[in-house]
Amino acid sequence: MTRFMNKTLHSYLDYPVALGLIAMPFLLGVGTGNPIALWLSVVTGVAALTLTVFTNHQFGLVKLIPYKLHLSVDFMVGVAFVAAPFVLGFAGLDAAYYWVLGATVLLVVALDNTTNVAAA
Repeated sequence: MTRFMNKTLHSYLDYPVALGLIAMPFLLGVGTGNPIALWLSVVTGVAALTLTVFTNHQFGLVKLIPYKLHLSVDFMVGVAFVAAPFVLGFAGLDAAYYWVLGATVLLVVALDNTTNVAAA
């Protein structure tokens, strides 16, 4: 597998992704079946924004958190998002939203050229 994702490219994605996690559930109507689906995304978006501000990469403002730790957190979020519909009983749009996001996050982490991401 070609691993084309790198620290710089990842840093360009972090802020829009965090803001998307906050805004997209409102725009798409996520959470109509289960309000937890809406707020899980919003809270994760706020946490992702905070993580990005403190990550040691190009657009990190404080640069306290090592990039590999940031990737490990992203990996855990991806796993949690894939599992959320099963654990929290999401169905329909709510389930699809988390499965697509979770798979996307896991793919981005898998395509990162930093080695031993999950073990960081």
